[in-house]
Amino acid sequence: MNRMIRCAHCGSLILSNPRVKDQRYCSQKACQRARKTLWQRQKMATDLDYQLNQRDCQKDWNKRNPDYWRQYRSRHPGYRTRNRLLQKHRDRRRRDLAKMDALAEISPIKPGSYYLIPAKGDLAKMDALSQKYFLIPSSYPFLAKKDSMDFLSAFP
Repeated sequence: MNRMIRCAHCGSLILSNPRVKDQRYCSQKACQRARKTLWQRQKMATDLDYQLNQRDCQKDWNKRNPDYWRQYRSRHPGYRTRNRLLQKHRDRRRRDLAKMDALAEISPIKPGSYYLIPAKGDLAKMDALSQKYFLIPSSYPFLAKKDSMDFLSAFP
């Protein structure tokens, strides 16, 4: 039995096709394209075999067309200009981020326990002094919380 339904993409009222049980889209090209895109997105999210097949097809296409993007950029200067502007924006945002491991090593001496032995004199001395060595960067007081700095006051 025919009934009136609203298209999930364009929102227009249509007469449903009795042969399509759960019809949600009208027959316009844009609506059918939206239906297919949604199906593919759901399939990629749930079906591992489909994902692997799509990835393999993409790799094969890239092997058959290695210069595609170079040629596309040369034929479309507007695309190239827009991409450069967007990349500058992305680079600017990335500079604002701080990585904990981004700093190069400040001192070649690693933190840890060391024995201090006099440089001159008897090297076979038995009373070497054991010390713990901590690396504290010069920017540490600005980065640390005030209450965590209290332990530094104990050191002369």
